[in-house]
Amino acid sequence: MTTADTSLTEWALYLAALGWPVFPLRPGTKRQPAVKDWENRATTDPDRIRRCWSADRWNIGLATGPAGLVVVDLDMTKDGDAGPDGATALATVAAERGGPLPDTYTVATPSGGRHLYYRAPAGVRLRNTQSQICTNVDTRAGGGYVVAPGSVTDQGAYELIDERDPAELPAWLVQASAERPSAAVSAPVQIRSADTTAYGSAALRGEAERVRNAAPGTYNGVLSSAAYTIGRKVRAGLIDHHTARAELITAGETLIGSDHWPPNAREVTRVVDAGLSKGASNPVQRKEIA
Repeated sequence: MTTADTSLTEWALYLAALGWPVFPLRPGTKRQPAVKDWENRATTDPDRIRRCWSADRWNIGLATGPAGLVVVDLDMTKDGDAGPDGATALATVAAERGGPLPDTYTVATPSGGRHLYYRAPAGVRLRNTQSQICTNVDTRAGGGYVVAPGSVTDQGAYELIDERDPAELPAWLVQASAERPSAAVSAPVQIRSADTTAYGSAALRGEAERVRNAAPGTYNGVLSSAAYTIGRKVRAGLIDHHTARAELITAGETLIGSDHWPPNAREVTRVVDAGLSKGASNPVQRKEIA
């Protein structure tokens, strides 16, 4: 085993010792889980980790939901984008809301951004968000993962720069992460089912899994089809727009880096938004959900 292999194993074991379940990402990547159902298969078992990481130079995915974490992802401004970087934008929102932004466990990303690790408050279930809090700021919580420190891509390494214990996610950030955007699509009053939440959630889980399991060469079509299918249910009021969008984008991002599509997260977002919009023009009817 090389020094690099040993280092990745040691990082995975260190994270597991903190109680944070990990799973393998394909070597050198950040959006290609090496196992299916990674959220449920993520582990803190040191023996499983040693066996897994002895097989290859896996990067390290950290399943934020099972870890009880909410990770705030502060991105740098991308070429051609207007507006502030994530750190500046989040500081502005914090000042406007009068809330603190406590120092916490922090990882520097290869692109120059930051991952701020916070403890999820007890009894609060949060999901992933994308630019909901403010521009260039995403969060990873239930259903999401982050690339953990020690991982390496062509751009560079994910480096731990503040190892203090994670602070609890501030109340104002809890609220901002849980708010529904004003652009969320309203439900037509005539469409209801006995249990739309369960139906919609099951449909969304199924489509997201279909995206993650798409065969090479079909990625674009499967993601577009899934977004269209869910867009019909969003417009019918069966699924929250923001939740659907975040889940599909997260699933789509797992496809990045292989088989020539998708090239980047921006294209994933474009396809998801286009599919949701098109699906919303043809909402499902009562007879389709009976």
